[in-house]
Amino acid sequence: MHFHIESEQEEDGRWIAEIPEIPGALAYGKDAEEAMAKAEVLALRVLAEQIEVGETRPMAIRIDLAAA
Repeated sequence: MHFHIESEQEEDGRWIAEIPEIPGALAYGKDAEEAMAKAEVLALRVLAEQIEVGETRPMAIRIDLAAA
């Protein structure tokens, strides 16, 4: 499975990062790097939870960080 992180700056100056392939995997940060790091951590937690409860099987993953 392949995931990518999209980020953009909000009007209020905050940055938001989202992983479209994982519903709800979005996070805010003071800059693009922080927002993307938080989104990546959240995605890994979601995937780990899905594996633990048997919703999905372990798989090779790749996460690309898109340029802001």
